[in-house]
Amino acid sequence: MAETRTEALHQNAEGLDIQAPDAILSSLANAQIEAAKAVRGAIPAIAKAAEIIASRLESGGKLAYAAAGSSGLMALADALELPGTFGIQRDRIAILIAGGDDAFKTLAGGPEDDTDEASAAVAGAGIGEGDCLIAVSASGSTPYAVRALDDARRRGAATIAIANNKDAPLLRLADIAILLETSPELIAGSTRMGAGTAQKIALNMLSTLAAIHLGHVHDGYMVNLMADNIKLRDRAARIVAAISGRDRDDAAQLLENSGGVVKTAILLAAGAASADAAEKILEGTGHKLRPALSAIEGSMGRQASVLKTEPEKGQQGD
Repeated sequence: MAETRTEALHQNAEGLDIQAPDAILSSLANAQIEAAKAVRGAIPAIAKAAEIIASRLESGGKLAYAAAGSSGLMALADALELPGTFGIQRDRIAILIAGGDDAFKTLAGGPEDDTDEASAAVAGAGIGEGDCLIAVSASGSTPYAVRALDDARRRGAATIAIANNKDAPLLRLADIAILLETSPELIAGSTRMGAGTAQKIALNMLSTLAAIHLGHVHDGYMVNLMADNIKLRDRAARIVAAISGRDRDDAAQLLENSGGVVKTAILLAAGAASADAAEKILEGTGHKLRPALSAIEGSMGRQASVLKTEPEKGQQGD
């Protein structure tokens, strides 16, 4: 088997173990910076993938992540944060990691070769037409990730592959191939380092852009967050205050009136008659806040225009 880029020896690795600690750490830091730069070349593919994810979620489909080892941890970190950050329902996110729950304790290598487990995981999650699966593998040839993606594709799901080796099987199979062409690792084959850093950045970009398409972000604020602790409830109030121009106490009251829903609270501040009315406006704009605010402004403008043209009592003409 030909040596892949993720298994090759880094050009600066010779004598690494006998260098001074500061020199070693400097090399490690520089390698991480270089890995981050590798993501720039994948921006067009990430943009296309985000559109697909958004369209599948908007239509009621699920988003699944499939990976093994350290790539699985990168996928897991992204997937678990989507509900809290962007309010995407937890039952719309599926996490398929080689080894299942045991992977969180041992991260053993063997399960990444288990293609039967991958097939069972895809079937068990009900991945199929209308859904989207992201498979992540540094080598691009991990059997678990390749089988999961192939099965999802055969079942009618859209597929996205993230890998760090050019022409990898995973990239060839996917609808959208995201190549993160990172340099060889300073510790050859330790893809939790540079390759993992690039994967994490790409996944952050991918899910964030998808959330923006879905209307979950407004002016850099996470307006669809799930405020389920003290910190996030405070953040929600600050978001409502910042966007509506109200003070912190008013924002907190608006949130209470909206049942804790940030977008609804903002629309109440903008003039929506009730939380139900605000919800109806959001439904009409695909739950996007900016057009919903425009709709309220337009409605209020029309009402003001009508009032101006109505003659006052006692001022009718003869």
